Amino acid sequence: MKARFLHPMLIGCLTLFGAILLLGTPAEAATVVALGASNTYGKGVARNQAYPAQLEAILRARGSGVHVVNAGINGDTTEGMLRRLDQAVPKGTSAVILQPGGNDRRKGTVDRTAEIQSRLSARNIPVIMLGNSMFGGLPHQPDGVHLTPEGCHMLAESLAAQVARAVGH
Repeated sequence: MKARFLHPMLIGCLTLFGAILLLGTPAEAATVVALGASNTYGKGVARNQAYPAQLEAILRARGSGVHVVNAGINGDTTEGMLRRLDQAVPKGTSAVILQPGGNDRRKGTVDRTAEIQSRLSARNIPVIMLGNSMFGGLPHQPDGVHLTPEGCHMLAESLAAQVARAVGH
C-alpha cells in the first residue's frame, strides 16, 4: 500500500484551526447602553459629540471592544425610560449608564430610577449611575444645563475606566 502525505499548506491550515479551537476567538464587542435624557441624547451638540459616542471612541482607542448605544431622549422622564427599558436595553447588554436627569422634578412626575435599577439588576446588568452632580464643573452651553462638546468629552473620559471595568475590558 502506498503511503499518502498531506500537503504542507493543508498541514498549516489544520494547525491554525487547532490553535483557534484551543485558544478561542476574540471576544465579541461588549454593548453598553447609555439610557437617559437630554445630556445623554446630546442636546445642542452633534450626535458624534454626545458623550456616548465620545465614550465609545475613547474605549476603542484604548483597545477595548465596546459599542456604546445612545438611548437618550431629550426631555425624557424616568417613567418614559422605564416604559421603554426592554426595547432600549436588549438581551446581551453588558452594562447600562443611567442618567435620570432633572425632568421628573421639572415635570412633577414620580422618580422611577429605583425601579429601573431593580429591573436591570434582575437581568444581571450592571448599572453605572450618572447623577446630575457629575455635570458640575464641566463646560455647559449658554443654557447652563446642557454640556458642550468639550463637556461631553470630559464626562466620557471620567466614565471610561468605570465602564471598562463593568464590562470586563
